[in-house]
Amino acid sequence: MGTALITHADCLDHLTPEGHPEQVARLDHVLHGLQGLDLLRLAAPRCEDRDILRAHPQRYLDRLVAEVPGSGLHRLDEDTWLSPRSMEAARRAVGAAVRAVDAVMAGEARNAFCATRPPGHHAEAETPMGFCLFGNAAIAAKHALDRHGLDRVAVVDFDVHHGNGTQALLWDEPRALLISSQQYPLWPGTGAAAERGGHDNVLNIPLPPGSGGAEMRAAYTEQVFPRLAAFEPELVIISAGFDAHADDPLAELNWTEEDFRWITQQLCRAAQGSARGRVVSVLEGGYDLRALADSARAHVQELIEAGR
Repeated sequence: MGTALITHADCLDHLTPEGHPEQVARLDHVLHGLQGLDLLRLAAPRCEDRDILRAHPQRYLDRLVAEVPGSGLHRLDEDTWLSPRSMEAARRAVGAAVRAVDAVMAGEARNAFCATRPPGHHAEAETPMGFCLFGNAAIAAKHALDRHGLDRVAVVDFDVHHGNGTQALLWDEPRALLISSQQYPLWPGTGAAAERGGHDNVLNIPLPPGSGGAEMRAAYTEQVFPRLAAFEPELVIISAGFDAHADDPLAELNWTEEDFRWITQQLCRAAQGSARGRVVSVLEGGYDLRALADSARAHVQELIEAGR
């Protein structure tokens, strides 16, 4: 079955101001870094409103559509922007996550990586923030639960910033387990170990500034993988942010490409049992272009190995 790469050129049309870290070049570098790999390449569909509405109310979708500028850029908050084709990019990002779930559930692919932007894990139900418009990973989880009738879906987020949006969107969903590791303290300020979800369905792993791969590997070995095994997910969704890399300019963790390779390998192994190897990964952060491309390649290489 192999590994699917799901992307779309529309995701290059979401524009941000010059010098903004979430820039078009991010996706260009990721796609360049994945050249030559043995992948089932699929076009991300344009999602339907009903996909977005699994996690966000109609009034929020209507608000974003109304605020899309006819030209130039429109600022939603200090970090988050809209350009004329941002909604098309965001719909492709949601569509990729939904298509990835469908592909792995149908056996079209063993696992999948969604190379899209804008990212999604900071978007709350009615609040765009942190470069994010829609909760791509949370929508994928809800789609798997509601459309495919799964009983248990796990979301693992290893972005350096806490996925406050995914946490908020899944807080009251007992069928979903969210496990999130992040530098703490760091923007957006959430992600403390005491945040456990409405059904004890959230596990936060705060990592201190300056820590590296050894600390991450110990935390995942001692806390994450036992919790995953006990939950017995039928699908594992990864929020794959690569900004914990030592070279990333927005945070202070010291992971390397080999740490991203290790964490991907171990998550794929954890998915071998109850999830039957089914893994969907969606791109989140990563703002040093070289580190992003190299880390994403290492991540996808491990997905390919697991999907053989």
